[in-house]
Amino acid sequence: MIRLKALLVKEFLQMKRDKAVIAMMLFLPVVQLLLFGFAINTDVKHLPTIVYDQCLQQDSRDLLDSFTASGYFDIKDIAGNFEEVDEAVDAGREKVGIIIPPDFASNIKHGRSAEVQVIVDASDSMTASSAINAAQIIGQLKSQELMGKKYRQLTGEKYITPYDIRIRPWYNSDFVTAYYMVPGILGIVLTMTMVMITSMAIVRERETGTLEQLLVTPMKSYELMLGKIIPYIFVGYIQAAVALSAGILVFDLPVRGSLSLLFLLTTPFIVASLALGILISTIAKTQMQAMQMSFFVLLPSVLLSGFMFPREAMPTLFYYLGDILPATFYMEIMRGIILKGIGIQYLWTQAAALGVFIIGVFTISLVKFSKKIT
Repeated sequence: MIRLKALLVKEFLQMKRDKAVIAMMLFLPVVQLLLFGFAINTDVKHLPTIVYDQCLQQDSRDLLDSFTASGYFDIKDIAGNFEEVDEAVDAGREKVGIIIPPDFASNIKHGRSAEVQVIVDASDSMTASSAINAAQIIGQLKSQELMGKKYRQLTGEKYITPYDIRIRPWYNSDFVTAYYMVPGILGIVLTMTMVMITSMAIVRERETGTLEQLLVTPMKSYELMLGKIIPYIFVGYIQAAVALSAGILVFDLPVRGSLSLLFLLTTPFIVASLALGILISTIAKTQMQAMQMSFFVLLPSVLLSGFMFPREAMPTLFYYLGDILPATFYMEIMRGIILKGIGIQYLWTQAAALGVFIIGVFTISLVKFSKKIT
């Protein structure tokens, strides 16, 4: 009994010393609850939409009003030709493209089936499913409005669907789940391993007593951090190559874009993840704290980056929180190159965002590290 009491006292004292870790463990369920409760929504609405209306009459405007009123489509741009629609969807600025032909109103007036083409970015299968279902329902409802006596007389009692909504899912027309998930999994694996490895780098040196030995050398702070980062860049490349090869061989993952560009843009993502781990390492006092803080990065990366749940369905606050995560930009890079086959002209903004993230986080890490050693 005495030994048990002594052990309990020892553990409580240890918990007191590790109060930061205990606080994180208590706070983590609250973060999970908020993220799952508010940010996760599979009913995707307000999809950015571009319209190419060649009819420009009241019938086409009424149809577009129905799309907007549904709450699933937000018309952001008006295109002047097909190429503008293609470019907007390829770049990821718009998730849906609606093309109305010039004879749309004439077909409605004379009792003929009026075709409308709806292009959907199916690289995100959940978003695409919501868009397709909503477009089909809108077409059915608008058709029912015209299926009155006058329209039946025009068609000679023959059943013709007035609004013929032609869905064109691009990039993943068969909605193969692996095509959507595998690129995302690669980003999450790299985030998890790179952040966790480097988050304990400086802390481990401090706990083993070797940090002081490094500090007495002529080595500068940024050289020490670069020395901790550079070797793991090659580890990240190996991980990416192995995971991508497995995706191609096992899941028949199509790589429609440039592999060299993919690996080139993987570099800033790996460095950004390593820099984030170094920042954690300069803040944490123990390896346990570093590991707990790493989970605070991993969880939002899974939930807010668009890996599993579409970002378009998230509340505004959580949507912009996702914009500060390196994984968010890498998801767009991976799916853009692998599924869409797009080039650097559409992905330079994501690469630039990762570059800004690296500079900002690395600078903060240097300042924090300098304060700790002075």
